[in-house]
Amino acid sequence: MARIWLVPAAAVLLLVSSCSGRSAAPEPTTTTAVPAGSALVVKIDNVAAARPQTGLTMADVVYVEPVEGGLTRIAAVYLGKLPPVIGPVRSARETDIDLLGQYGRPTLACSGSAPQLAPLLRNAGMETGCQSAVPTAYFRDSSRQSPHDLFVHPDKLPKGAGTVTPEQTGPAPAGGTPVTKQHEQVASVGFDFEWSDQKWLISMDGSPLTTTDGGRVGAATVVVEKVTTRAGTVPGDAAGNPSPVGVTVGSGPATVFRDGKSFQATWSRPSRTDATIFADAAGNAVPVADGPLWILLAPVS
Repeated sequence: MARIWLVPAAAVLLLVSSCSGRSAAPEPTTTTAVPAGSALVVKIDNVAAARPQTGLTMADVVYVEPVEGGLTRIAAVYLGKLPPVIGPVRSARETDIDLLGQYGRPTLACSGSAPQLAPLLRNAGMETGCQSAVPTAYFRDSSRQSPHDLFVHPDKLPKGAGTVTPEQTGPAPAGGTPVTKQHEQVASVGFDFEWSDQKWLISMDGSPLTTTDGGRVGAATVVVEKVTTRAGTVPGDAAGNPSPVGVTVGSGPATVFRDGKSFQATWSRPSRTDATIFADAAGNAVPVADGPLWILLAPVS
């Protein structure tokens, strides 16, 4: 079973706001690592103007979340080595509250959130490394336009707490359907995956996904997790447009892509502090392969 074991989270104060200052990017610091048993989660911009991103190839797990206006945002989870710089960093969303409960008390790096979201994040017990709490960890890249210009030095962020065990990996299950190319849709964003050189090469909206520091982005496993959505309780953007909340507690259909094959599965998760489990129709585990894992939270159409 693909899972991440968790510990209950304790409440901490989350301060969130945005900074409008601009400065040239400082020289990157050296690569560091997340302390054993903790996680860093960075909310990364994913609109066309934000690409290419930085630091994405070193993420252990990448979630693609639907947000307002048919757009998507990335929650990049780092459990091991950290790149010197990650970004562009954007704001938290209500989906993060349940989704990130799988990681104990992660450090959450974000540019801010709607004021109404702060108490919800605080009650969820998340540690924070957001901009207002640790302003010295962030900088603005003068070569990019706001709001796609905010980046973070992850080694300057506070450390998360709790015990995190990475998802279970193992050999591919028996069977599966051979596939070398796959198209998936999350809101209005198109994703394409091509099996090449033992990994899934990722494209978005018809263009190869690359990063400024790691070249072409690929994944060992891609999971399309079908989720229902509900209306958010807080505004999703500055104009007050609501952001859909992906429901990640419960169960639903999923497809696991690994080793050049697809495997039909069901995802299940009893509560926000439980691991997400992927299993086939007979209840047998569908483990993921070693390497980067991408999970698309695809709204049920």
